Amino acid sequence: MRHFILIFSLFLLVLGVGLQSPTLQAQPYPTHPIQLVIVAGPGDASDVTARLLIEELNKILNVSVVPVNKPGAASTLATDFVVKSKKDGYTLLYGNSSGTIYAKASNPENVPYDGIKDLEPLGVHLSFPDVISIQAEAPWKNFSEVVEYARKNPGKFRCGTMGVGSISHFRLEIIRSVTGADITMIPFKGTSPAMTALLGGHIESTFVSLPMTSPHIKSGKLRGILLDQKVPDFPEIPTLQQLGYNRDLPSAWFALFAPAGVSEEVKKVLIPAIEKAIKNPDLEAKIQKLGYINRYKSPSDHKIQIIRDYEEARSIAVKIGLGR
Repeated sequence: MRHFILIFSLFLLVLGVGLQSPTLQAQPYPTHPIQLVIVAGPGDASDVTARLLIEELNKILNVSVVPVNKPGAASTLATDFVVKSKKDGYTLLYGNSSGTIYAKASNPENVPYDGIKDLEPLGVHLSFPDVISIQAEAPWKNFSEVVEYARKNPGKFRCGTMGVGSISHFRLEIIRSVTGADITMIPFKGTSPAMTALLGGHIESTFVSLPMTSPHIKSGKLRGILLDQKVPDFPEIPTLQQLGYNRDLPSAWFALFAPAGVSEEVKKVLIPAIEKAIKNPDLEAKIQKLGYINRYKSPSDHKIQIIRDYEEARSIAVKIGLGR
């Protein structure tokens, strides 16, 4: 009898372990830290905005979101790393329009991923306005005067950007197309060298981020003449549409992504958590203080934007001879 009881007890123990194991395996996501791969280096403006977002996500997800900086190669280094990572929701990307759209559009042969097919959008965090600026004492007082000058003096009006294939390069091509202004792009390896060149009078203008330019506008050294999007703090600087043209310029943004193929269970946790974090009023105030626009966009809307902007960028790239 004791022998039977012992065997029966062992049977129940084994059966209990068997019944519990699926439960143990199906613990809800997330169960351990998530790494957020950032396309910028430590201390860069977008690294700061990413870490501010991380603070909110830590509270909502109840696990640590760990920042991992992977700058370089026009944001493609970090983007490619995430594309090739496990599709388990524990490696995410804090990426931008450059790494997702414009690097591939301008150099499809050498960018090893497809920003549309290989990434799963999780929500846009913010947009960062860029502005065309000229020296305050320049002979042109506004964008219309620059257009008139650049039409009559082909190639003589120079504009510094972040380089060939950057979003500002594509924006300048759009401006050339809709206005007929013959503006020469001067590529720089960073915003600071471009700004130094403008302040020193070596070029006529720059097309870089407003947060970088605004201190010089406010001090009276520079004059902003065109924004890619409307900014409440600078109502005097127009957009293309406000000047009567039939379109505006594509906006630059930072957003979160997972590798394509991540499970629906993971997305059901991440997408609402990210939306809640971005829409937090405290975070929004911090982002605006840095000069950026806290602008949430849903994954489905963002996907539409990425496809639209890539198709336009690729069309422009082919037209001007990039990435053939």
